[in-house]
Amino acid sequence: MIDYEGILKRGPFSVTQAEKRRLYGEWLTELTEHHRQNCSPYDQMLTNLMIPRLKDMEEEEIPMVPVGIFKEMKLTSIGEDKVFKVMTSSGTSGQKVSKVYLDRETAEYQQRALANIGSDYFGDSRLPFLIIDSPQVLKDRNMFSARGAGILGFSIFSSRLFYGLDEDMNLDLEGIEKFLEQYQGKKVLIFGFTYIIWTCLYQALKQSGRKLNLSDGILIHGGGFKKLRDQSVSPEEFKERLWEVTGCRSIHNYYGMAEQTGSIYMECSHGHLHASIYSDIITRRARDFSICSHGEKGIIQVLSPLAHSYPGHSILTEDEGIILGEDDCPCGRKGKHFKVCGRIHQAEIRGCSDTYEG
Repeated sequence: MIDYEGILKRGPFSVTQAEKRRLYGEWLTELTEHHRQNCSPYDQMLTNLMIPRLKDMEEEEIPMVPVGIFKEMKLTSIGEDKVFKVMTSSGTSGQKVSKVYLDRETAEYQQRALANIGSDYFGDSRLPFLIIDSPQVLKDRNMFSARGAGILGFSIFSSRLFYGLDEDMNLDLEGIEKFLEQYQGKKVLIFGFTYIIWTCLYQALKQSGRKLNLSDGILIHGGGFKKLRDQSVSPEEFKERLWEVTGCRSIHNYYGMAEQTGSIYMECSHGHLHASIYSDIITRRARDFSICSHGEKGIIQVLSPLAHSYPGHSILTEDEGIILGEDDCPCGRKGKHFKVCGRIHQAEIRGCSDTYEG
């Protein structure tokens, strides 16, 4: 049995890539067998691929499942009575969404992983939390969309919540100003999805000719840049334009997905996304799924030992990325650091930001 308590006690970026690769070979081999024994469709897939049972595998050999399969099949390794929460991915109207089935233990592990990663970036203290979204997104608590889950997940860092958008996604400028007045000179955590921050915060402020003082803020955003790339807005311009209207310099993107909630990849001050001990990344060539060299663009595979209640410990995504290095980022964090280049050709829109139709 994987020692989850032991994993969660370790610093999220304290393990070298060489040690992590060894650990992931052991952990994910065990998880592969666990899911084969408890999820018949997964076992059938691996049998069809002629992958023998009880085979010791290196990290790179762990079988991948395509991320889209969670839209087409119910994949769980737990009984119905153990389902605590069903995560859903984002999707535009008419699109199928992924469903991920969590038991209490898996949900707790994922939440603690997120807390540990966040603490590494903005400390252990709870902070005033400004959410650039509408409270309406959390109306149905039984079906957690990735957008709602992101808000709830990051709210564990909050001492007090305030939603900066009303029911119609309009900026509540006066409400935000009152909220910030209470915490003047103190650190404030700001969270939202990339496209929503751009349209509902930046553009709303720009059009109104007003500014907010978020110079003491730490802004975390995720969910995809595709819509902004279509508007020729680069990550660098995103940061600069937001700084102009808010004064916020501490802006961090993150990469993550509903299929591996909690084990997110946060961007450091050098603009690099980092894999923690709770997850890892491999990039693969489209022509034969062989492993890319560092600096070579490929399809992103994500791995996580935290996926215990469903066979999502090794997923081939629909995103492309480049691994920039291992254990050598100037920020000092161990493990792989990388960047995401966008969606693979003809992949459907699914990021939280990109599926917002406002």
